[in-house]
Amino acid sequence: MDVPAASWLADRRRSLRRIAVVTGAGISAESGLPTFRGEDALWQGRNPMELFTPEALATRTRESWELFDRLRVLSARAEPNAGHRALAALARSHGVTLATQNIDGLHQRAGSRDVLELHGTLWRLSCAGCGHAGVNETAPLPLLPPPCPACGGPLRPDVVMFGEPLPADALRAATRAAETCDLMLVVGTSGAVYPAAGLPAIARAYGALLVEINPAPTELSAQMDYAARGTAAMLLPVIVRALRGD
Repeated sequence: MDVPAASWLADRRRSLRRIAVVTGAGISAESGLPTFRGEDALWQGRNPMELFTPEALATRTRESWELFDRLRVLSARAEPNAGHRALAALARSHGVTLATQNIDGLHQRAGSRDVLELHGTLWRLSCAGCGHAGVNETAPLPLLPPPCPACGGPLRPDVVMFGEPLPADALRAATRAAETCDLMLVVGTSGAVYPAAGLPAIARAYGALLVEINPAPTELSAQMDYAARGTAAMLLPVIVRALRGD
């Protein structure tokens, strides 16, 4: 496959040793998962934009948890695609910091390590009452809301809901990667959700090259040095091979 972005990066690959990657829902859409802002934004007549809030979890608990559980089931059934696997391969040859807005765990299942989960993960549940937290990969869950095994109170998924701050450690590490990278790949994100959408601007301010991989222009496209139009599963394997010199 002739991918102009790959040739453009291949000519520069020897100077691109530190790579930051920011991924959004678009990369997981190719594994069959719905996005928040695309055509699949309504699941079973319910709007994730309204139900993914702390207020909804408190006042519309069953409805909110049904949506989280549905996404857990879809994520458990999904398989990492060629885009996920390509990024895992890139980390085996380069210094890569991977920051994702996704909560599905597909990057880790593809083999990526130390993923910065900017919006948390569906697979860790926590209790506001007693502080218990742990991984739970059962999908579907037998009870909604799931009870805390320590105190019996309701658990919540460790995801960043609308209106909540990002985890400070993950955001700090992603910002540091943006400040120190030679190249940032921006993959499958609309660029509409901050502060994650601000990472490319930080990378540009510190002199990094920016490459967007997305089928359509986004709110971030004007900042890019190169915009590769296509899906992550189609383009990332070619781009990663160029960066690795394969």
